[in-house]
Amino acid sequence: MSTLFKIILANVFVSLFSLVGIIFVSVKEKLLDKILLWLVSFASGALIGVAFLHMIPRSIENNSKAIYFVVLGIVVFFLLEKFFYWRHCHEQKCEVHSFAYLNLIGDSFHNFIDGMVIAGSFVTDVNLGIITTLAVIVHEIPQELGDFGVLVHGGFNKKKALTLNFLTALFAVAGGIVGFIFTEKISFIRLNLVPFTAGGFIYVSLVDLVPELHRRFSLKESFVQLLLVISGISIFALL
Repeated sequence: MSTLFKIILANVFVSLFSLVGIIFVSVKEKLLDKILLWLVSFASGALIGVAFLHMIPRSIENNSKAIYFVVLGIVVFFLLEKFFYWRHCHEQKCEVHSFAYLNLIGDSFHNFIDGMVIAGSFVTDVNLGIITTLAVIVHEIPQELGDFGVLVHGGFNKKKALTLNFLTALFAVAGGIVGFIFTEKISFIRLNLVPFTAGGFIYVSLVDLVPELHRRFSLKESFVQLLLVISGISIFALL
């Protein structure tokens, strides 16, 4: 079995976990509305956690200019949101909120990076590739749950949210192929793409998702939201 085939197979396997949101497809709308707010709370914490505790520190270790790419990511995602708002919401009510599209873009970049990481691991050693694939799956499951919640809360129906989430997950396969072909240049691509994506995650979390949580004012719901935000951060602190 060739190394490229193993890389593609591993990334397809990882991508299938993006369908974890299927457990909520049959949930009734009233209950789903409550669950979605929980998932959005968790997702906001998860994005903060993965950006500040994983992506940025590792980028700065290897690239002294990484912080500039974080800022660039924030600015670019701001411009993208302006574009989506003008394109889809100009003088009419938004059917799908701009943050849902931003989440898809950020997640596509993130999955692409995961694919490159898996490729680099398999090229080095098959056993390392398998371990890396399992590690990616561990952090993908909670994030994919949050992504599903963000997409549905943003206006997509459940089936479309699942489909789009799966399509963005397939960017891992593309990342794996690119990583295999350009093995020697993986580090250069990651040095710039990782902090850029981190900036996008920070923007989506703090500008779009956190304000959504402030629409509910009850003390009980606020406490639950806080716990879920902390849980999202904590999971990525422990991984």
